[in-house]
Formats: sequence, structure tokens, C-alpha cells
Amino acid sequence: MTDLIRPEGPEADDFRFSRRALATGGVGGLLFAGYAPAALAAQAAPIATDDDDLTIEQTTIAAPDGYQLPIYVARPTGAGPFPTVIVVSEIFGVHEYIRDVARRLAKAGYAAVAPAFFVRVEDPAPLSDMARIQQIVAAAKYEQVMGDIGAALDWVGGQAWANDKIGVTGWCWGGKVVWQAAARFPQIDAGVAWYGRLAPPATATAEQIEAGKPWPVDLAGELKAPVLGLYGEADRGIPLESVAAMNAALTAAGKTDSHIDVYPAAPHGFHADYRDSYRAADAADGWAKLLKLFEDKLKG
Repeated sequence: MTDLIRPEGPEADDFRFSRRALATGGVGGLLFAGYAPAALAAQAAPIATDDDDLTIEQTTIAAPDGYQLPIYVARPTGAGPFPTVIVVSEIFGVHEYIRDVARRLAKAGYAAVAPAFFVRVEDPAPLSDMARIQQIVAAAKYEQVMGDIGAALDWVGGQAWANDKIGVTGWCWGGKVVWQAAARFPQIDAGVAWYGRLAPPATATAEQIEAGKPWPVDLAGELKAPVLGLYGEADRGIPLESVAAMNAALTAAGKTDSHIDVYPAAPHGFHADYRDSYRAADAADGWAKLLKLFEDKLKG
């Protein structure tokens, strides 16, 4: 198991290993059925949300490049219409943690849609080779990811059970995507970004800086909806300087309804209940803030 402390995966000195547990799923349907073994803690006891009174669907939708993009959908049973939340995964794709989060949102009255952004190359969820996972993630470029989100939004717009209220939330890699999507799509009404990169790391090469564009710190003025950022003070991949820079950029752009909250001493991945980084109190507080924002903007 890798102690994942950075948004796009570990650096050379981040590795430590222990016996894996709970990654018992094989490939079930379209998506890997278990928890990502590359980051699963041996002692993990993840939250398990049942599907009682929910409608669960695994299907595919047509992306702009013609690819049939797998999506996982969890929504309340019934005609609706319901507000929708696009769920953007970490680097491990749509594994059981992401599906459970979708079910939690569905229990709160939302239709949750989780696209599998990485599977054009390979599903990273069942892999334990972090170098390969990073290669897969690096292949998911900005325009492809935005195209996939646009396809999900279009698909949702054609569903009788969906109304026109849309939110987006994501973790790690997906946290950065939240900022990007909220700047790109006027259909989005609110976003919650969990510890996604905001600016290039200090050690980034020119090539890495270019590949990571557009960076959220450069998109503050383009946000079309309020975004709440939830970040950890002890995140070794996202320094507090970049958080301060993002908050300053939001203030300078007059985006008074967007800001970042920082949890003291919390590491990267503090919401991930299957990892060593999980911090239950901070995760619960962040989830309550997510529900409050979505209640105000998607149900108000």
C-alpha cells in the first residue's frame, strides 16, 4: 500500500508498503468492484453506504471523441426530478470509495454521476503499480476531461429524473478538475474541491507546468459558480502558500462566494476513509459543508 500524500501520486521518497486488505473485488460489470489496492490501508474500515431506496446504474455515454465513456450513477429511487452532482475521482478512478461517495450523495437527495475518465488507456483502480497509474492519469489531458464532463452534463440534461441544478465535487486529481470545470461550464451551479492542486509545485519542470494548465490559480476570475475548497494544513503536495495564493486570486477577482477552508494538521487525503490519511472528524466537517453548499445552491 502506498501512503498517498500528493494529488497526482507519490514521489520517490513517499513509498512505504504494508499488507493489503479489503481489495477483494474483481472486475464487476464495467468498473473494478473493490477499493484501490495501491492506497488501501491494512487497518481500513471504510464507510459502507447501502443502496436501499436508491437506483444504481452502470452505463456508457458518448464522449466528444466518440469513446463510450463508462459512468456510475446513483440516485434516489423515484421520478424526481433531482439535482445532479458530477463526482470526479482521485487518480484511482471509479473504485468503491468513489461509488460509496456517490451513494452518500444519492441518500442526500442528489443524482450522482461518476465518469471513468481514465479507462480509455486502462482502469487504474485494480492496479498497485503507482508508476503505471501515474502514466494512465497523465494521459487524461484537460480537453479530454472537460469533454467527458460536458458529455456527462449533456446526458444528464436528457434524463427525466434530472432537473437543471448541477454541482460538481472531486478529490485529489479530481479536486483540481472541480476548479477547472466550474470555470468552463455555465451549467454548473456549485463546486466542492477536496485538496486538488491549485498551482504548479515548486519542483515542477517547464513541461509539467505546461501539461498542468490551466491551473486553478489562473482561473479564479473565470469561475461561473461558487467553489468551496477543503484542504489540509499538512498536505505535503499542496503547500499553504498555494492556498493563500488561490484565496488572494479569488478575492482579487471579486469571487466572494468562493474560498478555501484549511483543516489544521490534516494531511492530503483526509476524506479518504480507506487510507491511512483519513481523519474522521475533518472528513465529517467537510462533508457537512459540502451538503450545506449544495443545499443552498442546488435545492434552494
